[in-house]
Amino acid sequence: MDTAHYINKTYDKAYDMVILFAPKVLLAAAVLIAGLLFIRLIHKALMKAMSLGRLEPSLRSFLGSIANIILKLLLFISVASMVGIATTSFVAILGAAGLAVGLALQNNLANFAGGVLILMLKPFKVGNIISAQSFTGKVSEIGIFHTIIKMPDNKIVIIPNGPLSGGSITNFSTEPLRRLDLTFGIATVGAINDVKTIFLSIFSEDSRILQSPAPALKLIEISEAAIKMSVNLWCDAEDYPALSDEMPETVRNVFNARDIKITYP
Repeated sequence: MDTAHYINKTYDKAYDMVILFAPKVLLAAAVLIAGLLFIRLIHKALMKAMSLGRLEPSLRSFLGSIANIILKLLLFISVASMVGIATTSFVAILGAAGLAVGLALQNNLANFAGGVLILMLKPFKVGNIISAQSFTGKVSEIGIFHTIIKMPDNKIVIIPNGPLSGGSITNFSTEPLRRLDLTFGIATVGAINDVKTIFLSIFSEDSRILQSPAPALKLIEISEAAIKMSVNLWCDAEDYPALSDEMPETVRNVFNARDIKITYP
């Protein structure tokens, strides 16, 4: 008798709980499903808007993921509160966890902020040759947290975006033309105008050297044994590396053929 009474009492309590919580659970489930569908639509709309705004693909993907996670967290907290689960302590735990993660990853957060600035302001882009953080090379990848530079000797340098965005950056690829500045020491007893004529003949024979702006020659030092001259040459940006490497040897060979010694470089 007591057992039957206990079973009936348990059944009644279970029935009452089902009657009490079933509508809340069903409503919460409906809200969860509708919310997930709505978040998916928001995510698609956000990605399309960022695509129309011509943001970098890596930045679009990262921001879209962050927005998706935040919206889903807010949805789950709302659904939990609808069922009757206390969310105050849950939110406090999330806040404390977020603070702890933020402190642990503060350097990465600085790199993330730097990456966002680089991707939005675009001081350089993939394929540009830049000099930054004591490295000079071609940009092969711009990520959210770091930028990858390929050096002339084929080494790969990974630079954190935090220091990169906050430091000086020299971009050699922005302008279509570059000026090559060279200095030569010439041991000669002849007239300076003759030396200039030889230089100008060398420059006129190399199609990579532009004649407008015209090559410029300037005497910067003279002594009994030699003269020192500075040379300013304009060329297309893509021709600069090869011209910079080849011109000193070309000048030396031409002057040696005329029995004139080049003392520098």
